[in-house]
Formats: sequence, C-alpha cells, structure tokens
Amino acid sequence: MLMLLNTPYALSLSRSLASSSLPSPPTRRLLSISSTFALPPPRFPHSSLVSSRVSPSFRTQASAATSTMGDAPDVGMDAVQRRLMFEDECILVDESDNVVGHESKYNCHLWEKILTGKMLHRAFSVFLFNTKYELLLQQRSATKVTFPLVWTNTCCSHPLYRESELISENHLGVRNAAQRKLLDELGIPAEDVPVDQFVPLSRLLYKAPSDGKWGEHELDYLLFIVRDVNVHPNPDEVAEAKYVNRDQLKELLRKADAGEDGLKLSPWFRLVVDNFLFKWWDHVEKGTLKEVSDMETIHKL
Repeated sequence: MLMLLNTPYALSLSRSLASSSLPSPPTRRLLSISSTFALPPPRFPHSSLVSSRVSPSFRTQASAATSTMGDAPDVGMDAVQRRLMFEDECILVDESDNVVGHESKYNCHLWEKILTGKMLHRAFSVFLFNTKYELLLQQRSATKVTFPLVWTNTCCSHPLYRESELISENHLGVRNAAQRKLLDELGIPAEDVPVDQFVPLSRLLYKAPSDGKWGEHELDYLLFIVRDVNVHPNPDEVAEAKYVNRDQLKELLRKADAGEDGLKLSPWFRLVVDNFLFKWWDHVEKGTLKEVSDMETIHKL
C-alpha cells in the first residue's frame, strides 16, 4: 500500500548539520492523511514512498535566516540552498585524488569555473539497501541548484573541508560525511548507519553539465550499505524517496530513456547503473561486497 507523508522540517534543526558536529536526530512530526494528530515516527515501510512539501513557514524562516547575507550573487536562489552554496567548502583534488585545496560549493559548481579544470572536488554516492535487498532512491528537491527533481541513488553529496571529513585512513572522512548527509537529507539517524558499515567499492571521476550555468566535476566515492533504517526526508533536499527492486529500477531506466513523465536520472547515478550496479547487486544479496571492493582504481567515465 502506498503511504504519503508530509514532513515539515524546522530550519534550526534541519540545518544544524552544517556544523562539524553531529547532533542527535531531530524529532519530527508525521501527520497521517486522514488525521491531524501527531503520530510517533514509524519504521520506513519496504517499497513505500515518502512525499515531502515545504511549508510557507519553513520558507519564511529560511529567508530570515539568510537575510543578513547582503547583496551576494544569486539573491533569488532558495535561501537554504544559497546559504549552503556559500558556506560549505568542498575539498579540491587532482585526478589522483590528492587534496590540493578547497573552494566554496558555489564556485565548484559554476560551469564556467569547471571548464578551467580547477574545480575537481571530492564527492560520495551512497547506495543504501534494506534487508529485502531493495535500493533506496530519492528524487532531488525542486529547490536544488544542480539537477533539481532528478532521480538518483540514496544520497549524493560532498565531504567538506573540515578535520572529521578529511581523514584518509580507511576513507573515514568520506564515511563520516555520508553519515552526516543521510541525516541531513533523509532524516536517517546516525545510529542506523554506523560509519563502519559503509563499504567503499570504488571511485568514479566524471564531469556533467546541469544547465547552462551549473554542473559537476567530481571524484565520487561509491559507498554501499545494507541496513533497515528510519527515513524522514528533509523537504528542502528531497522531493520523494522510495525503495525499488531490480525490476522496478529497470522500469525506471526504461521510462527515463523514453522520456516518459518527464522522468530524469542524475548523470552519476546513470554511470554507476550502466557500468557497475547490477553486478554489485548480486554481491549485496550474497553478502560478499568486500570481495569486489577496489579503491585503488579511479574509473574515468
């Protein structure tokens, strides 16, 4: 049965993750479709769909929170996304994944700057499966600056230029960032996704335009994890989320290829699907993911 949930999200809670520390997961209220009383957060059901809408009050608070930024560029940008674009510092790397500096998320995603070849930055893509071996997908929010409303893997973001996310040993910095963003975007508590449960499988180097102004140039860590988790999407980050099995994903690919329903997939997700995902899915089901891990190779696609 399809379950639709509204998840209004207080700004002071949803954006506290921009700091270097991880707070306890915020308490959220889920409203049933047929009732207005508060319910305790349920387990995210298998093969269910979560649909999120941003309330006017959330937007008002977001605008107020960034009203002191003055006449910075792109003043028409969504307030929360704009703050993250200017405050978050991505980790710049060379094509061998050596750290060479840092730059704002804003500059790292301007296509004109990407074309200079100086904005290659570290990223990660999480592929989270439940114990039925279904993959959790998300549709990016309409307010996202790059690739709004495209469907993609569970969580896609960047480790930031901060001590906890620069740790190279066992790729701990990237795994710390993945745990942070799963909470930020999907409300998945840190205890549901312990950092030692992420399996880094490979690295992917790609470049892709989003529109005439924005794009991506990333060295992307592919992290897999199998866990049953609580999911409460942040509407500023995620429009919808759902679990799919292999056949459902193949149907999603068919629709995207046919242009049905305006459905689009992120370029990094499509690269992973076309080159790796289905053979890795076998190892997800067999519990042998570590056997196919290859973090020495950087795939340039």
